[in-house]
Amino acid sequence: MPITDEQKELANDAKAWPFQEARAILKRIKNKCPEKGYVLFETGYGPSGLPHIGTFGEVARTTMVRRAFEVLSDIPTKLIAFSDDMDGMRKVPDNIPEKDMLENYIGQPLTKVPDPFGTHNSFGEHNNARLQVFLDEFGFDYEFKSATETYKSGEFDETLLLILQNYEKVTNVILPTLGEERRATYSPFLPVCPDTGAVLQVPVTAHDAAAGTITYKNEAGANVTVPVTGGACKMQWKVDWAMRWVALGVDYEMSGKDLIDSVKLSSAITRILESSPPQSFTYELFLDDEGHKISKSIGNGISMEEWLRYAPPESLSQFMYQKPTQAKRLFFDVIPKNVDEYLQHVSKFPEQDAKTQLGNPAFHIHNGTPPVEDAHISYNILLNLASVVNTEDKAVLWHFISRYVPEATPENAPTLDKLTEYAVSYFQDFIKPHKQYRAPDELERAALEDLLKTLGTLPVETISEDIQTEVYSVGKRHDFEDLKAWFKCLYEILLGQSTGPRMGSFIALYGLEETKTLIQKVLDGEALD
Repeated sequence: MPITDEQKELANDAKAWPFQEARAILKRIKNKCPEKGYVLFETGYGPSGLPHIGTFGEVARTTMVRRAFEVLSDIPTKLIAFSDDMDGMRKVPDNIPEKDMLENYIGQPLTKVPDPFGTHNSFGEHNNARLQVFLDEFGFDYEFKSATETYKSGEFDETLLLILQNYEKVTNVILPTLGEERRATYSPFLPVCPDTGAVLQVPVTAHDAAAGTITYKNEAGANVTVPVTGGACKMQWKVDWAMRWVALGVDYEMSGKDLIDSVKLSSAITRILESSPPQSFTYELFLDDEGHKISKSIGNGISMEEWLRYAPPESLSQFMYQKPTQAKRLFFDVIPKNVDEYLQHVSKFPEQDAKTQLGNPAFHIHNGTPPVEDAHISYNILLNLASVVNTEDKAVLWHFISRYVPEATPENAPTLDKLTEYAVSYFQDFIKPHKQYRAPDELERAALEDLLKTLGTLPVETISEDIQTEVYSVGKRHDFEDLKAWFKCLYEILLGQSTGPRMGSFIALYGLEETKTLIQKVLDGEALD
């Protein structure tokens, strides 16, 4: 991205959280390029399942910090997406074919488990490929690393031997966190069975730092000695995390609140190995609409595919950018709000000064260069238009849009055109099944009659701001508890829902005559659904 000298200077004091993180990294490396020649960002991935919305969030947020760092410094950077595909399969996932076939591969590294989809040599490779396609679709700049390949290539060997030399010290970091039974058998090294290829959870009876080996008892009770290098062993996960930090020279990695204790343990092990833990960042977890933690196994969240059916990917980046250290509810109702917030930030960006731009989420979502395009109409307005005209055809929406914004067409306003498609999908799935109109009471009927009469005095070309003023005035003339109650009544009676759009903008889009007809139907007792 093009970075101006002014941006570099202003970024030193920018309050946006990616810049705060970037400055912490610079402090960690003492403003000097590491010996490896670059600052390394890492994100980890467990390929026992397919990429999900949390995967996107971690990579997107890490990329935001990386780009902020590149504004502040000329030191080269690299992002590694690391797949722990040497992990033993603990259980067969529910959402795959050929489940029975995989039951025999419990404990095998994921890169040894057959691919139930039949497209790759192993289940791990299949999911790794899906991860890379997933990241590529969003344009992330990264280097992919497979645990299986990295262990077997010898890249980890030096660090594995260093851990073996510090076997007791490393073990003693983990033991206090384990139950009595587990403490009796714990070893930081998990041998890979030479015969079956399974990753073994077995007692280690001896370790030899000079020889670079460990010895364990197999099921037959015989002692088996294997090297810790070359992929013959895998590390237990908390030690594995520290080992990767040291071996790869990781400078920055973020993780969820549920891994706070793991970060502390892995950091302690890193220091035992005479290295510095990476700069870390803890993000809060997502909650469902009832405030419960989202769980993949329960399925109480939103999948990537579901979000992208109803909204552009940039809106998901907007959601991830906002307040990452606060728990946020991740359910379908948040989608329209994040679409409109994203559109507002993009539209404001060109008019902002350089300092304000650095705090604009659009700067971080688009690597400093947001697109210049006017969406013309908010997503919420489009949703309410789809609701009132009760359509599942975006061409019907364009009929109204063309009158409201004559210069816009599907060809020259692609963002708006795509929003109409999203709006139709959202209407089909979330608005249409739950629309519930009600009849007006005596107070509301009098106000609606007043509104109908008032709209009848307005010229066809009246702009939305002036219409909004008139709607306000009508509400003030009647004995509502407050104006919120007036607008709530309009939403429930005319739109069949408890919340709604700015009425002036909606009426301008839908049309004065059409709105008058809608109100008259209500006053005549006709059903709107």
